[in-house]
Amino acid sequence: MSSPKLEKKVLQAMRDVAQKLRIHSVTSTQAANSGHPTSCASLAEIMVVLFFHQMRLSLKHPRDPSSDRLVLSKGHAAPILYAAWAEAGLFPVEELRNLRKVDSDLEGHPTPRLNFIDVGTGSLGQGLAVAAGMAYVGKYLDKADYRTYVIIGDGEMSEGSVWESLHFAAYYCLDNLCVIVDVNKLGVVDVFAEMEALRERLDAFGFHALVLNGHDFDELIKAFHNAANTPDKPTALLARTVKGKDFQGIEGCDEMHGQILGTKATGVIKRLQSMISNPNARLLPKKIGKCGRAPEVEITNIVLCAPPNYQLGDSVSTRQAYGSALSKIGANNDRVIALDGDTKNATYADKFRNAFPERFIECFIAQQNLVGVALGATCRRRTVAFVSTHAAFFTRAFDQIRMGAISHTNVNFVGSHCGCSIGEDGPSQMGLEDIAMFRSIPGSTVFYPTDAVSAERAVELAANTQGICFIRTTYPCTTVIYNNDEKFAVGLAKIVRQKPSDELLLIGAGVTLYECLEAAEQLEEECVTARVLDPFTVKPLDVRLIIKHGKMCGGRILVVEDHYQQGGLGEAVLSAVADHRNFIVKHLYVPTVPRSGPPAILLDMFGISSRNIVKASMALLKK
Repeated sequence: MSSPKLEKKVLQAMRDVAQKLRIHSVTSTQAANSGHPTSCASLAEIMVVLFFHQMRLSLKHPRDPSSDRLVLSKGHAAPILYAAWAEAGLFPVEELRNLRKVDSDLEGHPTPRLNFIDVGTGSLGQGLAVAAGMAYVGKYLDKADYRTYVIIGDGEMSEGSVWESLHFAAYYCLDNLCVIVDVNKLGVVDVFAEMEALRERLDAFGFHALVLNGHDFDELIKAFHNAANTPDKPTALLARTVKGKDFQGIEGCDEMHGQILGTKATGVIKRLQSMISNPNARLLPKKIGKCGRAPEVEITNIVLCAPPNYQLGDSVSTRQAYGSALSKIGANNDRVIALDGDTKNATYADKFRNAFPERFIECFIAQQNLVGVALGATCRRRTVAFVSTHAAFFTRAFDQIRMGAISHTNVNFVGSHCGCSIGEDGPSQMGLEDIAMFRSIPGSTVFYPTDAVSAERAVELAANTQGICFIRTTYPCTTVIYNNDEKFAVGLAKIVRQKPSDELLLIGAGVTLYECLEAAEQLEEECVTARVLDPFTVKPLDVRLIIKHGKMCGGRILVVEDHYQQGGLGEAVLSAVADHRNFIVKHLYVPTVPRSGPPAILLDMFGISSRNIVKASMALLKK
């Protein structure tokens, strides 16, 4: 496939700018006294072709929805990414010397503190999933011309998450996605044999894979042209490069990985400068075309198209209510999307799929890619994403979720099958760590709705809440206790039972709230009255209401949860009262790994049933 030939003057300018990028990578890491200059050097020609020949960019609005995307998955090469943007004219090259300084946004690995970065990278193996999410939205939702590029290191190819993402990209025919593999570590073996084996493997996965010299401008330009004109397949460019390229005495030296050049820097810079024919060489990125632009979208003020419609006393699982609510907000906003990990009939995400198949993304049993794709799909405020699977299975994607928070991403996670209340499926399926995991995420919101009404409102609220949101849904059906017009808000709890004579405050959520209500009935037969509180959100917790009603109940609080002790609702309550005197808090939780069995028997066996609550309450009253 022929590609346009470059004029000699332009080609020489590209060579000059490539060496300038190498110099910037050395000077900035020297100033920072840390970094990965040799890993940057292998990317110089690739960066020049991307920024000054291939990508369509806006320097005025780097995150313009219609501009091409670039994800630097090998985030340790951040200095050359920063250098490319500086050479493009986004900011003065002098600022590159502030790399890694505490008062600079040019951090050691890219983060969205910078207006030209979409997601934080550097936790290797994740960038491809994010790029695939961007490309999916570009092809199937935006239906725009922008392309997505992702640069990954050859070492990342060992990550299973990368192969999850490769499968996803090929399955959905993401021909607007180009993966560039910087192969800079194979110099001591048969490069051609290794590269050919990798090319064949990628071809087998459904990619259009090409092997090329990553330092040859003609080959790079031809390969990118080829990628842009290959329909129905994503492209992978396997670029043979040299770590520390053109660093005299350092080229190909693995021992210099992650090391600044130190005393060798002066000599290296001097040689690189001698290779530049025109120090004033300038290149400009392509501008965004007027055709094929991304549409304007609105993703605020998302509401249910119809309020909850249940009868008090109805028996409905919160996971089922999640599916109903998701369909309702999807009906009101065509930018609501659902992603699922092949559990759609269990999470009830199939309700959304049946209503809006064009906005349902099946990510199969590949949870790391599932989360990464969602992060990419929400970049540049293109979608409102809900990601569902069993709560336990999010644990294998914790790193992706953590990076989502670092990236200031708004993604909503919904975990079903939580706690031992799922019953016979056994402990491998029971989410018993999920609250702790999501509570630990910076800026997160953790919803724990108890009935169908509160579950629908949790979905509506999550769609409009900034940051990572987690909604914990339960497997068994629970009784509707709230009226359809009940108002809910983030951080506001509900008192669901109270009397002036209450002697202790019972706090439960999900199935344990009903155990608390049952225990309160049993306690009243013993002439003891108990108040019952539904937190609705575990983070933020309604500390004010807990303190107020805890004091009214003599400072006696009993927390019951279908979760392990560490990091759950109980420890959230303990933290809330830590600064207040005259409180006694008793915590009931699942104390050890559960086993299979009927839900009611398991709740009792592991100490969180109404019978156990009554026993603990009587003991608490004696203190």
